[in-house]
Amino acid sequence: MKLGGGKEWFTAAELADLGLPGLPRTKRKLNERASLEGWAVRTDAAGRPLARPRAARGGGLEYHVDVLPIAARAAIASQGVAAIADVSDRPEPRAAAQWRWFEAASDVVKAEGRRRLEAIQIVDRLVDAGLTRSAAVASAAAQANVGGSTLWSWIALIDGVASADRLAFLAPRRGGGGAEATVDDRAWQLLVSDYLRPEQPTFSSCYYRVLKGFAEPHGLAMPHERTLRRKLEREIDPRVVVARREGAEALRRMLPPQERTVLGLHALEAVNIDGHKWDVFVRWPDGRIGRPMMVAIQDIYSRKLLSWRIDESENALATRLVFADLFRDWGIPRACLMDNGRAFAAKSITGGAKSRFRFKISEWEPTGVLTGLDIAIHWATPYRGQSKPIERTFRDLCDSIAKHPAVAGAYTGNKPGAKPENYGSRAIPIEEFRTIVADGIAAHNAKPGRRTETTNGRSYDAAFAESYAAAPIGRATPEQMRLALLTAEDRTCDRTNSVVTLEGNRYWAPELVHHAGKKLTVRFDPDDLHGEVHVYDRDGTFIATAPAIERSGFFDKAAARERRALEKTHREAAREAEKAAQLLAARDVAALLAPATAAPVTTPGVVRPVRHRATRGNLALKPAPLSEEQLAANRAVDRLAARAARLRIVE
Repeated sequence: MKLGGGKEWFTAAELADLGLPGLPRTKRKLNERASLEGWAVRTDAAGRPLARPRAARGGGLEYHVDVLPIAARAAIASQGVAAIADVSDRPEPRAAAQWRWFEAASDVVKAEGRRRLEAIQIVDRLVDAGLTRSAAVASAAAQANVGGSTLWSWIALIDGVASADRLAFLAPRRGGGGAEATVDDRAWQLLVSDYLRPEQPTFSSCYYRVLKGFAEPHGLAMPHERTLRRKLEREIDPRVVVARREGAEALRRMLPPQERTVLGLHALEAVNIDGHKWDVFVRWPDGRIGRPMMVAIQDIYSRKLLSWRIDESENALATRLVFADLFRDWGIPRACLMDNGRAFAAKSITGGAKSRFRFKISEWEPTGVLTGLDIAIHWATPYRGQSKPIERTFRDLCDSIAKHPAVAGAYTGNKPGAKPENYGSRAIPIEEFRTIVADGIAAHNAKPGRRTETTNGRSYDAAFAESYAAAPIGRATPEQMRLALLTAEDRTCDRTNSVVTLEGNRYWAPELVHHAGKKLTVRFDPDDLHGEVHVYDRDGTFIATAPAIERSGFFDKAAARERRALEKTHREAAREAEKAAQLLAARDVAALLAPATAAPVTTPGVVRPVRHRATRGNLALKPAPLSEEQLAANRAVDRLAARAARLRIVE
């Protein structure tokens, strides 16, 4: 039975503190007794274990009172600490629990269990040969080089255990023998905070700083450095250590890498584009020396480089031209993977795409090359080279082209500390370098022995050609090529004369009259601003091709004749439009309108007399002469007014 609220589970330290009869008085000796008698694997009559892991920090086991000798249990009951009781929760079967523990044990523990099992198997063979058990144990102990009492204790561990489960029960369960080292919470927090910094100080330096700068001045004891290092490894999550000391990217690398397959694609279904700055000095036509930038497009399925352009920088114009080369030579892909660099997220390339996350997205921005051709745009994660296969290609080209003998002396090294001995001794003319790059890329594409999913030992060229021949490829029409080759900008059509102005040049076409004052999209060749431009509505509808209006000489008769002809055509077009409108003459309009009804004349109920006051100047009106009757009436009125005035005075 159980005392109300009594304690039933005890650690070795607690049992040692109780000083129970029949039990050692120290934790170390108690653990030895528990290991010798197999307390950790004992069960009650119902098969439930009488030992369980300790819930508090530090680990170890707790033992039920039923594993103790009768005298110890009686002493506990007399002290009111606990009473003999059944275990309330039924765990998994005994053998299964033991094997689960054995699987998590170390190799040393497992090896010791096998050694014990071999000694007991010798005992079993000798017994089967006819020896008594005592003689068999003595002989087996001598062969196994162990004491007889030790071997008898091993046999006690497997009493009632099936032969197949002996190994799990024979493995020793060694518990911690000493007390856990304690450290002041403030010192520990200071040590961990100092160690987990991006500067990555060593643990030894952090330990020394905390010891000399905090613990000793405050009179605090610090455990040994190795002890605290093990405490750090045990209590601090490794992910926290990596994130704090090495950063988010190192934390991400702790995850297994993502593997993506391209077997579901075909040639030119998806491409990726990126820029690469060559580690080579080139000389530009104007004599300047610098490192060129290449914008290249690669087929994702086969990894073949399809088109590229070399310029001074990564800009929207070079990007547009490399796409034009792709459309002209190979066709139109269905999807494109790119990062959000300014050259790729420019409005002329991806304008109108809802997923752009660079620049301000406007509802009326011009449609970009990719958006206009319905090419799906996939944005790569910034600063993540693994997301774009072309990054690996650039690394290969650095070795095969930038370090080619033809550019010896112009190689700059891939970082400031890796400059070659002949650094800056030569600069390659840009046209010569373009030829070297073209030859190097051709060799890169044709090199056999590639080990990608689609090449299987062949070259990139072979893998691309095989799929390209059987894949549905979209070919670019002349109109689509025009969209790719021309730059797009927004311009306002003049409200009065419908002229579109671009870079100081004026463009006009009759069709623009209907769009005066509106915002339009103008596509043009930046290298030929004196030619013509193609004007589109904001929704992408083509309006007209407008030629440039050239300035003419002051006395240029030919230009005057052209102007008169233009005005004549303009007037004739207006007359034709007037006829088409079928307008009515003014008299017909007046005849069709009903006459207005005059409002009735009304007279005022009271008339206020108004006397004229003469004024000086030419604006004064000359009074008209009065008749005799009017003069007599006026004199009578004056007499009445004088009489009324006298009466008021008398009153």
